[in-house]
Amino acid sequence: MTKTIGIFLFDQYEELDAIGPWEVLSYWTKGHPADGWEVITFGDAPGPVTAAKGLRVLPDTTIDDLPPLDVLIYPGGKGTRAHLDDEERLEWVRQQAETVPLMTSVCTGALVYAAAGLLTGRAATTHWGSTVLLGSLDPTIDVREDERFVDDGDVITSAGVSAGIDMALHLVMRLGGAARAKQVRRGIEYVPQPPV
Repeated sequence: MTKTIGIFLFDQYEELDAIGPWEVLSYWTKGHPADGWEVITFGDAPGPVTAAKGLRVLPDTTIDDLPPLDVLIYPGGKGTRAHLDDEERLEWVRQQAETVPLMTSVCTGALVYAAAGLLTGRAATTHWGSTVLLGSLDPTIDVREDERFVDDGDVITSAGVSAGIDMALHLVMRLGGAARAKQVRRGIEYVPQPPV
């Protein structure tokens, strides 16, 4: 039976926070269907979602029609700020954590998890510019500001923007094995060589 990874797309999410992991995970799941995984995107309502820099994406489905998830990816971006005080949104996150075996976030998606109480007493990371805020939302969090991602069992958080690619490759390794993760990394030619 196919297992499902869901990437949440909401207004003002940071583009690469979602699209980076989607590229990694779709390359894996479409290239190796026998592994038994699929990746989908979902939004709050039908229709396109506009990201932080203007990219418009049509999610595969909506929250109301979401199939059971095995992994949830919550990206960051400007849009997460409104979620921190949205009790209905936070309760939805808590409900997901009760049924979804692996909750993951990219960038400031970790702030939403913190506000929902998912990171209490855990190690976590987020975008370098939001690590102080992450710690203030819940002082029990062991904030790892220098980590690209932090795997804390059933919750994985990653640092900002491009770090979601690293986290997604870690997901492939965790769910499909190290050999498969190496195949995917080579397939998408992810060998960072920064010019500066």
